[in-house]
Amino acid sequence: MRFFLFACLLFLTSPAWAQQPADTTRIRLSNVDIAPNAVDISGWLLLDKDIQTELEGAVYNIYNFKHDKAERQFRSLRRRYPTHPMPYFLLGLTTWWKIMPSNITNEQYDKVFLAYMDTAITKGEALYKADNRNYEASFFLSAAYGFSARLNAERHNWRKATVDSKRALSYLSKSEEANGLSPEFLFGQALINYYAPWISDNYPLLRPVLLFFPKGNKKLGLQQLRNVAANGFYTGPEAKVFLMKILQNQENKPTESLPLAQQMATTYPDNGYFERFYALMSYQVGDLRECERVSRDILDKINRGMPGYEGISGRYATFFLGSLMQNQYKDLDKAREYYQRCVVFSESTGDTKQGFYLYSLLNLARIADKNKDSETATRYYKEVQQKAERKSEAYNEARAYLKKTGK
Repeated sequence: MRFFLFACLLFLTSPAWAQQPADTTRIRLSNVDIAPNAVDISGWLLLDKDIQTELEGAVYNIYNFKHDKAERQFRSLRRRYPTHPMPYFLLGLTTWWKIMPSNITNEQYDKVFLAYMDTAITKGEALYKADNRNYEASFFLSAAYGFSARLNAERHNWRKATVDSKRALSYLSKSEEANGLSPEFLFGQALINYYAPWISDNYPLLRPVLLFFPKGNKKLGLQQLRNVAANGFYTGPEAKVFLMKILQNQENKPTESLPLAQQMATTYPDNGYFERFYALMSYQVGDLRECERVSRDILDKINRGMPGYEGISGRYATFFLGSLMQNQYKDLDKAREYYQRCVVFSESTGDTKQGFYLYSLLNLARIADKNKDSETATRYYKEVQQKAERKSEAYNEARAYLKKTGK
């Protein structure tokens, strides 16, 4: 079933909005049956410069978690264009980013999100039925079905995820014919190009399923994703999100991911998802001063109750600060305090099998042992032994301590 969690990433989880005219000579076209200058774009909101200018601030507000402001502008667009999928898709997109900080575990906004995507699909299908060469309609249909597929996959609604995924891929192949109009159209193709071979390489049991997918090309996919990130007027931020995650998680290139994470956290300073990712990158590359600054900022925003700052971000920040206090500042009392807060944050979000939780317990045990508090050390080591995977370093350390002390 992991297929759906990955496959739904491929089906245009892209914010496909109004866009800036692009230098089409920079885009490699493939399987193009209609040259860009032969496409009738009259009436497309997607390429309307006035709409682009109007929505620029609203899209910024999505990523900077000023959702009320963004929604007011999208509702205004909906009043003027009630039969077009764009305003409904954008209202769904801002709802999606209300879900994102929880790593998509928060189900509070599911019904609203799916309702917006369903309406975008209904409006898009009406446009496509009227003109099956309306690539703008195909674009929004692919994106809306892709978002719906991803959320349904996260909720283990496999049948719905499968149906929506197939439809997203079908409309993606249709909209691909308009790739030369703007880098935005490359976004879905870039994700497919990258993830299809990556899944094949890392999940060989899924290769039979991938026979139904385009073959893909990881190198080209990364090139296309960089193109969209650099040149996409509206999809640029979303492309950067995928790019920084791919470079960190799939390509194991944290030094390349770091500048993107820094850019996103700086451009959208009130986005907890971006801040915690930037803190992680700073920690991994050894920029501990910056990691400390960002982690303290995250905790301050949690204390102020800012939207998008919750337990997961707190788990990141408190672990990093605990590690800094323990290893850099040699302040074991403060380190213990931060690790204990990390445990509380982890328990509040149900993340008690993740590294931050286990290593907070492990370091609390080490600190207790160093302070000659064997009772507390034993309690923490027993918790580690219960929660850690067998034969992991954490499990072996806990087992060795408990065996040595006869506990």
